[in-house]
Amino acid sequence: MMDRIGIKIILAMAGLFCAFSAQASVDSYRFLHVTISTPWYLFIFLLGGVFSPFILMAALAWYSAVRKSNRKADDSGPKSSVE
Repeated sequence: MMDRIGIKIILAMAGLFCAFSAQASVDSYRFLHVTISTPWYLFIFLLGGVFSPFILMAALAWYSAVRKSNRKADDSGPKSSVE
């Protein structure tokens, strides 16, 4: 039973791979539509991907610093001792 399923999966994947690779080789240049502005689009996309973690890291560090300073301000305030 498992041998039949495995063979069917392997044949299906091989068929899909062959179909996609043949179509991609025919349509690769028509699909990309490379123009003079394409490198700039790639640059902007990758720039956002590189700098967005740094922006997130700075925002989280700032948030953490504000939260810690608020916690210290609450702890150092006047304390009332009720006994």
